[in-house]
Amino acid sequence: MNSRLFAITYKEIIHIWRDKRALVVMLFIPVVELFLLGYAATTDIRHLNTAVYDADRSAQSRALIAAYRASDYFDINHFAANEADLGRWLDSGAVRAAMLIPSGYGDKLARGETAQVAFLLDGSDPSIATTAFAASQSIGQAQNTKIIEQTLGVDITQLGGIEVRPRVWYNPELKSSNYMIPALIGLILQFLTIMFTAQAIVREREQGTIEQLVVTPIHSWELIVGKLAPYSFVAFFSLAEILVIGTLWFGVPIRGSIPLLLGASFLFLLTTLGLGLLISTLAQSQQEAMLLTLIINLPGIFLSGFFFPLEAMPPFLQFLSYFIPLRYMLLILRSIVLKGVGIEPIFPAIAALAVFALFILGAAALRFRKRLE
Repeated sequence: MNSRLFAITYKEIIHIWRDKRALVVMLFIPVVELFLLGYAATTDIRHLNTAVYDADRSAQSRALIAAYRASDYFDINHFAANEADLGRWLDSGAVRAAMLIPSGYGDKLARGETAQVAFLLDGSDPSIATTAFAASQSIGQAQNTKIIEQTLGVDITQLGGIEVRPRVWYNPELKSSNYMIPALIGLILQFLTIMFTAQAIVREREQGTIEQLVVTPIHSWELIVGKLAPYSFVAFFSLAEILVIGTLWFGVPIRGSIPLLLGASFLFLLTTLGLGLLISTLAQSQQEAMLLTLIINLPGIFLSGFFFPLEAMPPFLQFLSYFIPLRYMLLILRSIVLKGVGIEPIFPAIAALAVFALFILGAAALRFRKRLE
């Protein structure tokens, strides 16, 4: 590192150190976001408040209630005196599921007839309702199998037929934290680098100090690299924070190569730094830079597959997602951390990040240099 580049980098480090609020945000926001999203952004639905109206009050109905209570999906904590209570509790949100066992349920089972049970679900939140729907069917089918075995006096698994034995690779427990936390690396890297890079350069312009730098004998590329380097170090520190906390606290396994992960993160970092630099050439104030940062970050979050699966999106949005660098970074992160793959399976995504980095950083540097001149 030559003396001019070192001086610019050192100057930017002093700016960061003196701005205590920004420093706290850069160092602690990744930890806060990790804990918030690690616990809040989960699709692991358990212990739903559930109501029951047992109009039969037989041994068979009590056995059915016990089967649902034994699972960790439904907490049966409301017992209705009539059907109206079920509707009122679902309307108020006191319960998310309700089971109605009709009168004569036990008698029908005793006669070998099919007995129907109503299971009501609050569908205002489809993610909860979908999981609860599948769980209610699974528990009901298991109880039905048990009743048939008791009636026939045989173990139906010994009668032949087809048995499907699913196996889940990479995330056997289907923990959503294992899926979300690796993705937070890409999200936080993008958020921090774009926002602080754009604001740092715009701040120089607002204070009039960037003109003082221009008249010095430094080259434009030295100014760009010197301004961006400290934020690269902060981003990699945030990356280390997430990996350590995700592994030790949330138990997310890291099955792949750490050097490969760092290399891919560096390519992604070049892309996000270029976006921040590009915003700095467009914004005239820090407030405007913040607004442009949000405009760029929000589509990236929703079209990258962070929250919503790309396969569920309309074809047009799936096409647009190919122009979102975060999409490729999430694929790389989840493949390395969860699957433990090498470079070959993710090489197309790495190549795409390299193209984005070259194009965005080059265009941003060119435009920034013109603004300096």
